[in-house]
Amino acid sequence: MPADGLAATLNASKWQQRVLLLCAPTADNAELRRQQQVLRPAKAELVARDVVVYEVIQNRLSAADQRYLRQRLGVASSSFTVLLLGKDGGVKRRETQPLSAAQLFATIDAMPMRQQEMRRPRK
Repeated sequence: MPADGLAATLNASKWQQRVLLLCAPTADNAELRRQQQVLRPAKAELVARDVVVYEVIQNRLSAADQRYLRQRLGVASSSFTVLLLGKDGGVKRRETQPLSAAQLFATIDAMPMRQQEMRRPRK
């Protein structure tokens, strides 16, 4: 997670990128490891969809970031959670188990803003 805090990081991404938050209580969480393995071969597809991935290790967060995660994003501190945030900053998908690349990309590709992006020629 970037040093400037969770709220600031997510605010800076708004309207620029989609954000995939991989939230885990500890860095050695089994579900986090599985999610990392699923996403590793999908880097090009993530980039094509303007997705930035942040690993949010809850036992390493500041008290303010822990509060933001719990209160604003509804993430429990004791379990693994994947959150997909749209470019508007809203939560588009929430899972408590690792998400397959196909499920993730199907969710993103169904979004109206992504539909517009796919129709526009890429620079």
